[in-house]
Amino acid sequence: MASEKDHKSKEFGFSSWAINNRSTVFVITAIILFSGIASYINMPREAFPEVIIPEIFVGTPYPGNSPADIEKLITRPLEKEINAVTGIDKLLSTSVQGYSTIDVKFDSDIDPIEALRKVKDAVDKAKADSEFPKDLPAEPNVFEMNMSEMMPIMNINISGDLSLDQLKQHAEYLEDEIENLPEINEVDIRGIDKKEVKIDLDVQKMEYSKISFNDVAQAIANENVTISGGDLLMDGIRRTVRIKGEFTNMQQIEEVIVKQENYDEVRLKDIATVSFAYEEPLSYAREWGRPVVMLDIKKRAGENLLEASDKIQEILAYAKDNVFPATLEVSVTGDQSDQTRTQVSELENSIIFGVLLVVGVLLFFLGMRNALFVGVAIPMSMMLSFLILSAAGVTLNMMVLFSLVLALGMLVDNGIVVVENIYRLMDEGQNRFQAAKNGVGEVAWPIIASTATTLAAFFPLLIWPGIMGEFMKYLPLTLIIVLGSSLFVALVINPVLTAVFMRVEQRQPKAARAWRDIILMFGLGLLISYMGDSNGSKVFFGIGNLIVAFGFLGIVNLYVLFPGTRWFQEKLIPFMEAEYK
Repeated sequence: MASEKDHKSKEFGFSSWAINNRSTVFVITAIILFSGIASYINMPREAFPEVIIPEIFVGTPYPGNSPADIEKLITRPLEKEINAVTGIDKLLSTSVQGYSTIDVKFDSDIDPIEALRKVKDAVDKAKADSEFPKDLPAEPNVFEMNMSEMMPIMNINISGDLSLDQLKQHAEYLEDEIENLPEINEVDIRGIDKKEVKIDLDVQKMEYSKISFNDVAQAIANENVTISGGDLLMDGIRRTVRIKGEFTNMQQIEEVIVKQENYDEVRLKDIATVSFAYEEPLSYAREWGRPVVMLDIKKRAGENLLEASDKIQEILAYAKDNVFPATLEVSVTGDQSDQTRTQVSELENSIIFGVLLVVGVLLFFLGMRNALFVGVAIPMSMMLSFLILSAAGVTLNMMVLFSLVLALGMLVDNGIVVVENIYRLMDEGQNRFQAAKNGVGEVAWPIIASTATTLAAFFPLLIWPGIMGEFMKYLPLTLIIVLGSSLFVALVINPVLTAVFMRVEQRQPKAARAWRDIILMFGLGLLISYMGDSNGSKVFFGIGNLIVAFGFLGIVNLYVLFPGTRWFQEKLIPFMEAEYK
């Protein structure tokens, strides 16, 4: 009776409930496995974390004014109103020839949308002042800084033995097609400038005709308008009257009447030369030293980088085959998806390699069957972590991947302690279910305390203030979720698996049965790989290769691993113990 009470006191309630409700735990395990795989596949992938910076920029163009005038007329009135906004951390301004820039940095706890609204209201107040210039060519541009939408994810370079107009036409085709993708925010074209109407005035002819520059500008502006004429009721149908007066060709501009006195008309072509030419270069694009037309592609925040890259490559492949001429050269540079693909691939390899190493080390002490109980902690903890991270809206980026690889070595600590302790109690004679309950109960609170101390070390990084804290918070957040998931696996899933499947004695595998299973795996795996290769399906090809690998592992287990395990447990360990004594 006392022994039974001692056993009861050693049990950990949550783990004992899991062992008593094994079917429920198996269902939960299956849900975690498949949901984790789905979450991992669907998680957006990007190079860097999406950090929302509460920083607002105000850009105001005012051509023809010196930096001193820009500061006096534009920058200072705007600064005066913006400085009254609450929550500003730093206010910086720059006044250059014809342009004013104001950088408003807010405290990190301010919502960027709210900060943008406050700055826009302050700019509107400054514009309402009677001394603020009314002849600006454009309204002040107020926008927030979003790094994920400002940095291009790739560059597409177009070149060839074609005219600039033809290159621009092909670039605009790609721009329209790529911007239709839901993952893309915008596409900017560099290396080629827009065309504009250029009017070269003859000053001497203007002086002779007594015409000023304002007369020319006003005459062109008055002619290049479309006027609404109201509504007109015709045959019971109300129609809209619209007078179109916008220029459609160069001749119309040349025929503009600038001055008329005593039936003497002075047209624009009499005092100026009108031409259609490229505007002053604002950007240059080079690839290997030669000029190209470059498209900067910017991804929408929160979208999958890899999916966006794949869709863009499909658009390029279609354009090369069906739209572009053979002489047009198209190349892709600065593709951030390459680095992200490499990081994701390295994570997958690290997980697989980690499982193999853990199982390989433990099988010499516990045997292949029991070592797999610990090895399952790595993929199950990862799948549970992917499920939680995806639900929290976290993307799979550099910081998250680094954190997952960092946590890989710590995932199995709890599982090793639990499985080894259960194995020890079974070896002492307890049945599997009681050994599982007592084994977890003896070490539950120590491993909980150990995990808690590790999590506590990362918690201060989670509350790191400022922009750097926003960037770095993904490291402690991911580590806390992964280590918490490993604790759940060690206390719930591992005890159930050991209670149902663990054995103390390792059975000698039968050669005939082993070879039958090996041949079956080789045949099935090669067939699936061949079908996948024929249909171009990487999934089936990978599954087939995996089945073949398991078949090869069966041969290694039959002739290497099992004999090596028996030798290690029955000869090497006793020899080392005897030498130690």
